[in-house]
Amino acid sequence: MKKSALAYCFVTLVLPALLPAKDAMTDEQANFFERKIRPVLAEKCYECHSAQAKKIKGGLKLDTKEATLRGGENGPAVVPGRPDESLIITAIHWSDKDMQMPPKSKLPASVIADFEQWIKMGAPDPRGPAAVAGANDAADSWKKAEINLEEGRKFWAFQPPKHPMSPEVSNKAWPKSDIDKFVLAKMEEKNLVPVPEASKLELFRRVTFDLTGLPPEPEAIKAFMQDSSSEAYARVVDKLLVSPRYGEKWGRHWLDVARYAESSGKDVNLPYPFAWRYRDWVIAAMNRDLPYDEFVRQQIAGDLLPYHDAVDQSKKIVATGFLAIGSKPHNERNPRQFALEVVDEQIDTLSQAILGITVACARCHDHKFDPIPQKDYYALAGMFLSSETLYGTSNAVQNKHPSDLIDLGKESRMIAGYEGISADERASIAAKVKQLNETRDEKTREAMTARRNGKEADVFKLLVIRQQTGDFMGSLNRYDESGNPRVLAMGVYDRKTPSNSAIYGRGEAAQPGETVPRGLVQVFFQDTPKPIEKGSGRLELAQWLSSKDNPQTARVMVNRMWRWLFGRGIVGSVDNFGAMGEKPTHPELLDYLATRFMENGWSIKKMVREFVLSSTYQLATQHSPQNFAADPDNTLLWRMNARSLDAESLRDAMLAVSGKLDLNPPEGSPVCRVGEGHEGIIKLFQINQQPSYSRSIYLPIVRDQVPEGLALFDFANPGMVTGDREKTNVPSQSLFLLNNAQVQSLSDAFAQRVYQSAKDKKTRINNACLLAYGRPATPQDQRAGRDFFSNYSFAAAKSKQKGADISMHAWSAFCQALLASAEFRFLN
Repeated sequence: MKKSALAYCFVTLVLPALLPAKDAMTDEQANFFERKIRPVLAEKCYECHSAQAKKIKGGLKLDTKEATLRGGENGPAVVPGRPDESLIITAIHWSDKDMQMPPKSKLPASVIADFEQWIKMGAPDPRGPAAVAGANDAADSWKKAEINLEEGRKFWAFQPPKHPMSPEVSNKAWPKSDIDKFVLAKMEEKNLVPVPEASKLELFRRVTFDLTGLPPEPEAIKAFMQDSSSEAYARVVDKLLVSPRYGEKWGRHWLDVARYAESSGKDVNLPYPFAWRYRDWVIAAMNRDLPYDEFVRQQIAGDLLPYHDAVDQSKKIVATGFLAIGSKPHNERNPRQFALEVVDEQIDTLSQAILGITVACARCHDHKFDPIPQKDYYALAGMFLSSETLYGTSNAVQNKHPSDLIDLGKESRMIAGYEGISADERASIAAKVKQLNETRDEKTREAMTARRNGKEADVFKLLVIRQQTGDFMGSLNRYDESGNPRVLAMGVYDRKTPSNSAIYGRGEAAQPGETVPRGLVQVFFQDTPKPIEKGSGRLELAQWLSSKDNPQTARVMVNRMWRWLFGRGIVGSVDNFGAMGEKPTHPELLDYLATRFMENGWSIKKMVREFVLSSTYQLATQHSPQNFAADPDNTLLWRMNARSLDAESLRDAMLAVSGKLDLNPPEGSPVCRVGEGHEGIIKLFQINQQPSYSRSIYLPIVRDQVPEGLALFDFANPGMVTGDREKTNVPSQSLFLLNNAQVQSLSDAFAQRVYQSAKDKKTRINNACLLAYGRPATPQDQRAGRDFFSNYSFAAAKSKQKGADISMHAWSAFCQALLASAEFRFLN
């Protein structure tokens, strides 16, 4: 191969795989360790495995990151990314009789699952090299000082946002809006100058991906380039904002935050057949620009809000799926502990997603870093313990906590998502259920008789019957008496009798303490908020969260929008505005945007439009040595950050340029059609191995089984709030783009599309670049293309391939190289 072609392939295909992967710990990972791992280590392990232990057993210390990784006499306790090789997992499973920890009692299955998930993440550990101050008191050091709420309210995040005046700037020609003035003022303080604007083609591709998640079509590119009006770009933005594709792209942003998935995850992974209704509600809400305050209210208390008719009521009930779709420890034996785990997950998600505060860190003790006492956590917990979460899993061997679903009825005018059956078929299922129940009763009596007589009971048979009964009951409950499919949904309802929660020591159901009234988080109020006296309190919570008096809701959301468009939030730790989070780089701009958001009627689309019409957004990504020397991280926004396409946009773009993308939203989800229990999860794994041409947002998302094409490219962890996805660039990504069967198939289709678009090679190369890169081919592209085909023909001739085969194979290889290239995968 000639040097130019070799250089072309290396730069576009191989080089991205050689770049280092990001190794920094995310806020979500640090929060997971602080909430799920450190308290268990402190309570169960430090007595024997810390620097302050009277005798360190097995030479193992677990009180620092380094000591944990180093391990003890038997080897490393933790091998990041490999739970099967981590001795701590062997010990807590009690799978080795000589290595059972803690020795007195086995940890709950949900806690073991947390440790496994932590190690799969790479065992993120924010602890430094210094050992804990005291083995038994390590996790309780927070108790040494009472939380001072009055002092805590002075922290910037708990202060109401103020609408600042836009600053004066020297370069009056550059700002297009007040946003630009705030940005430019910071630059001028450091004597920085913004780089030039992006080219028209670069900007068009950027904004099209940012607003729709899809590449621009050649016809749209041509029309935009021919429009010389000063309003051309604004017209493009307005068109993109009303496209149905906008809701799919921006709905996926929110689903990251809402930890959307269609299964339970944890130690027993069960399907959630109707999670897709919440997904579709989010997409529709984004497309119709549902005001964000109402968007929040409906997700927290949609079942309690006024409604116009049955259709409106049903939509608001579906919105509460936000609280129901989280992961759950279905194998937990203690019903109260299960309820506490569900509530903890709800509080953690809600507080991070909407408030940007880790309230759940106050479950076991007062928050270690933020002014949130443990009482406030349980004041919120009372609200959710007074609510019934309905998620729809059947009674099964490893599902000790089955749940009904909400029947929305035909009046909802919603699709069922699955086919009906005949009345005879339903009757047959009902007969099977009756027969299984009778058999179960008979086998139970036989087992009891056997035990009384000192004989071994056939427990396995009983378990099989229980599993079969649960599966058939789950199927039966989907249909009415005539076999018509019921319109079912996940969601939340208020219980008939609300109750307050006790403060549970260490969050354990076995350690109830003082009872606290239901209420709100105190630090957000200048005076102590009144306790909740009627109902669960979710309605009052929803009204406060969506109030202009709440200092955080607007701030957090505009910061998320900024992150989704600029690659980094004004507050870098988008899910944590607390003391352990990052401070805003532009605090005045953040407050301006928050107040502007509320003034604009909480319209997400209006804010997005203002963002993308700003000079700041329209900057090129080019390098400036002077600016870089003063601000290497580009925190002052002197250029646009080059950003990789997210996993969904990359997959959807490959489908789009190949001509294979199906833009018709599918009805429902495969998850609601595969059946109940573990068999359903196995079927979903098989389904995800098959080619699909729908947009990525409609792929079934099963916890611990995310499709490979998404998981490899930094898809959000569906088990936790993810406002800022990890960014990696690793060899496995390029290998996937080279070797995956569907990528190869799409390359073939892309090649056919390009080949049929023109008669000559030069035009075909130009059209290929236009489709893949959103720009015409450059002279360098044309030269590299000619060299590529020349070398390919030479190699094919040596292997005695025929002419027609040579041509299409060459074009497929060429198009696949474009799909795997850095320019295709990144936004400039």
